[in-house]
Amino acid sequence: MKNVLGLGNALTDILLQVSEDDLRELALPKGSMNLITMEQAEQIQSRFASVRKRMVAGGSASNTINAIAALGGKAAFLGKIGSDEVGDFYREDMLKNGVKPILRISTTQMSGCSIVLITPDGERTFATYLGAAADMHADEIRKEDFMGYDIFHIEGYLVQDHQLIEKAIRLAKEAGCMVSLDLASYNVVNENHLFLKDLIRQYVDIVFANEDESFAYTHLNPEESVAELARQCDIAVVKVGKRGSYVQQGDKMYQIGAITSTCTDSTGAGDLYAGGFLHALSNGFDIHKCGEIGTICAGRVVEIVGTKLSEDTWDEIRRICALYRGFMMKYPM
Repeated sequence: MKNVLGLGNALTDILLQVSEDDLRELALPKGSMNLITMEQAEQIQSRFASVRKRMVAGGSASNTINAIAALGGKAAFLGKIGSDEVGDFYREDMLKNGVKPILRISTTQMSGCSIVLITPDGERTFATYLGAAADMHADEIRKEDFMGYDIFHIEGYLVQDHQLIEKAIRLAKEAGCMVSLDLASYNVVNENHLFLKDLIRQYVDIVFANEDESFAYTHLNPEESVAELARQCDIAVVKVGKRGSYVQQGDKMYQIGAITSTCTDSTGAGDLYAGGFLHALSNGFDIHKCGEIGTICAGRVVEIVGTKLSEDTWDEIRRICALYRGFMMKYPM
């Protein structure tokens, strides 16, 4: 089993169920990720003060790493928090979930949070106050952070800081890591298109994208897009929601159907897909099986509000992984 290290924004998710009208009045594009100020974060929370909310430790790469740990993998997370109650909550949640926290502490910024606005169709729109998470600088990334890890997973939201991303990926490669990148959001791709193309072609081994992100990157339909991405990296994944996903390595492309689910909240679906996929990959599964495990994780998380699956659900997925592993041992490729 390989060890996985994730780098991302250390954010605590505040989950709110809202209406389509609420989104329009807030002028937030549905399904997008929007960076907001501390004052805007306070205004949004005040507006929905009477709405039931949940608070969970989140962030894209963090969700992926927590999924890997929940499946029995060895995983760590590198990020930055504030010296406050939210930061303490974040660290304790990591430890409780079996993740090794490698957390820098900001002395000037509050811990970041992501207000997740969930509409009745399960779509989520992010209003994110980065706070201390955005206070992570390239000079805080150290060579020793990558020692002992085999896969380095990074969320696309960090692409805004080109120096941070480039240093982290360079040190990961020097440490012998395979590099995995989640494109994160179509607007992030649009804003950093040329930088992402150079990054993927030079350094990235695995790319995860949803249909909108892959279109922003390639301007192609999903099947053509996954083929184009696979020409630029080793493994390409394009997720197409209820239609499943496309996974390609070299000339081998697989279309993997989604499992039957009732979508309550799509928050974290892509993150948990990546978690299931990378866990399976770290155990030597072929890319088709990796896609199936990722699909199961994504299909289960959309049935709940938030990203925290029950222990019974994780047991179910772990049993499936064990069955796959047993099949591989009995019938090696």
